[in-house]
Amino acid sequence: MQQATLPTSATQAKDRHYAQLGNSLQRLSQAVGQTADLSEHLKVTLDAMKTLAANHAAQFMTVAAELNPDPETDEAK
Repeated sequence: MQQATLPTSATQAKDRHYAQLGNSLQRLSQAVGQTADLSEHLKVTLDAMKTLAANHAAQFMTVAAELNPDPETDEAK
């Protein structure tokens, strides 16, 4: 006849540690997913900033050309 073994304190501690590890891995997985979402949002935002910066640079160069005409082109006229 086989005796039923009761869980020892070491077995209970091991099970508790595995449960804690599982919870930690689940939180890590959620954090990695959130980081991926935020990285995608950052990419979109940086692309928009690049476009805005290019537009502002073009406006700046246009205004600078109007306010500070090139003396060589004035002499040629």
